[in-house]
Amino acid sequence: MTLEELKLRHSALLAARYSGTRSVSYDGKTVNYGSDAELAAAISDIERRMAKLERRAGRVLRPYAGKDL
Repeated sequence: MTLEELKLRHSALLAARYSGTRSVSYDGKTVNYGSDAELAAAISDIERRMAKLERRAGRVLRPYAGKDL
């Protein structure tokens, strides 16, 4: 799953939570959550996945050389 897809799902989950509903629809699928705790857990999972992908994308390697280069 790409970072953009995760961001879209994250915003859909947040919108559902703030509106007080427990069902979320995206990509033609509907997911019903039994409680606010389940919805919060789904949001946390998406946030962890997004952070992992953002860390990987932001990695920069800088070559270092001593003498005689």
